[in-house]
Amino acid sequence: MSFHRPTLGTSPTAVLFVLLAAIWGTSFVAIEIGLHEIPALSFAALRYTVAGAIVLAYAAATTDRWRPRGHREWFAVSVVGVFVFAVYHGALYLGERHVSGAVAAIVVSLAPILTAGFASKLYQNASIDGTQAAGLLAGIAGVVVVANPGGAGGVHLGGLLLVFLAAASFALGGVLTGKLPGGGLPMETMEAWAMLLGSLVLWVGAAARGEAIGAVDWTPTALASLAYLTLVAGAGGYLLYFVLLDRVGATEINLVSYLEPVGAAAAAWLLLGDVVAPRALAGFAVIFAGFALVKHDYVGTVVRDTADEVGL
Repeated sequence: MSFHRPTLGTSPTAVLFVLLAAIWGTSFVAIEIGLHEIPALSFAALRYTVAGAIVLAYAAATTDRWRPRGHREWFAVSVVGVFVFAVYHGALYLGERHVSGAVAAIVVSLAPILTAGFASKLYQNASIDGTQAAGLLAGIAGVVVVANPGGAGGVHLGGLLLVFLAAASFALGGVLTGKLPGGGLPMETMEAWAMLLGSLVLWVGAAARGEAIGAVDWTPTALASLAYLTLVAGAGGYLLYFVLLDRVGATEINLVSYLEPVGAAAAAWLLLGDVVAPRALAGFAVIFAGFALVKHDYVGTVVRDTADEVGL
């Protein structure tokens, strides 16, 4: 039997990159819409129960390892399931009850900066220099600008802190996963089982909060939101992620976080008539500047390569 990853034909990588950013960016608004009908943790749990089953079927069809083996691989799956799916999405969905999807996308774009911060503490060979330290501070400052604490029209602080917790959990999960010994487990299989484990944790949290999924009024809006998040942003988004990971690698694909707020803002305007406040846009600009400082070596390489390609 042969196994293969999808290639999506000869589609330009840049097109796929923008498509993934649009899918994941609009998912923040889809969450905001669905939360009007579905309890937060049950919403997230149901999404990843179904998406995990779909990705697991894909892993079984396209890889030679459809399930983890041994305690090390199961531990790695557990770390991803708890931090990247359960805590990240649980805090995000709870936070989006109080802040808009567009603002949530801006705060979550802080994740790559937090990743560098966590890595500097957990990896002995991942220290940060003065420029990178300034980038970390700039990222935090950007969130403060978005929040506008004490100012007119300030963002709900509790909701913002929950979304910040979500970004931190996502970043920490990625760093912890990188420290775990590899066992050759395909990423598709890892993601599938992590989704299913994360959804189980979310179901436990939903029960603890007294959420009753059986009492949900499944309006067309609720069904459309769940279907989009599960099939398009969940299963489809992660499968597209696998394609791009093969093409550009882990460092470059993190840049998708900085296009997601654009998709979220566009979806919020088209679907809800919401316009992102200039303050939030300014905060995003500060966060992006922080990323440029944290990744100044990588950004410099990209700029030089681009200049060489255009003959500058």
